[in-house]
Amino acid sequence: MVKIRNFLNVLIPPEILSIHRQSKKLKTGEEMWSGDYSSWAEAQIKCTGYDSEVILEKCKNALLKVKNGEAIYERDSVLFNEIQYSWGLLAGLLRAALRNDGELCVLDFGGSLGSTYYQNKEFLKPLKELKWCIIEQSHFVDCGKKLFEGDQLKFFNTIEECITHYRPNVLLLSGVLQYLEKPYEWIEKFVGLGLPNIIIDRTSFVENERDILTIQNVPESIYLASYPAWFLNKERFSKFFATEYCLVSEFADTIDPPIKLNGLNASWGGLYFIKR
Repeated sequence: MVKIRNFLNVLIPPEILSIHRQSKKLKTGEEMWSGDYSSWAEAQIKCTGYDSEVILEKCKNALLKVKNGEAIYERDSVLFNEIQYSWGLLAGLLRAALRNDGELCVLDFGGSLGSTYYQNKEFLKPLKELKWCIIEQSHFVDCGKKLFEGDQLKFFNTIEECITHYRPNVLLLSGVLQYLEKPYEWIEKFVGLGLPNIIIDRTSFVENERDILTIQNVPESIYLASYPAWFLNKERFSKFFATEYCLVSEFADTIDPPIKLNGLNASWGGLYFIKR
């Protein structure tokens, strides 16, 4: 397996991922995302940044209510009175478990404090065994271990640490790849892990012959922040998996509607791959 070291030094903090879906509902696409930048550095210099401790606190407080049965569902640190499912993601998880004698071990890269675990755990209850391993930054891991970790939900600082203790049969990349400076280099590393199943969810694509690098501006009513964000060409994106993985299905994001980006069609969606 390919070893991935020190990813936290280059991975954009995952807490900023938790606000992008809610913010889309408050602004149009062309207000939320702007520009077509030639490099990450060019975009990043124009971004304001964020206060991760504030976002961590919001996520923690919301998910504690879900954990304690005081709320039904949390997404992007916001509480809802019903669960909004990503059915393509859930189908992929269940199929992966069926391929593994009813056992599921998920490596959730950048999974916050367990939002996706709590979203889907009722459907996963009949499984013979469930382990959900989240790879996060240290302050999220510390909080997760203290307040959320249990028999099923685990938190790790690195992928290497996770695979030392568990043998994941699913890699979950939900809403994270578009926030990496070099997403294709990361995909090559993820493919090198050789896990039996890879599920991509909440990933931004654009109908264009090339990827587009934008700046995402979050409304001040949610949190004052701006940061670089990719919209990826799906055909190019898929080819990076093709040598080692077979595409089983594609699925659209059932929660967030498509937008116009610089006059182009853009949307969020997912893909489910199995090892060849």
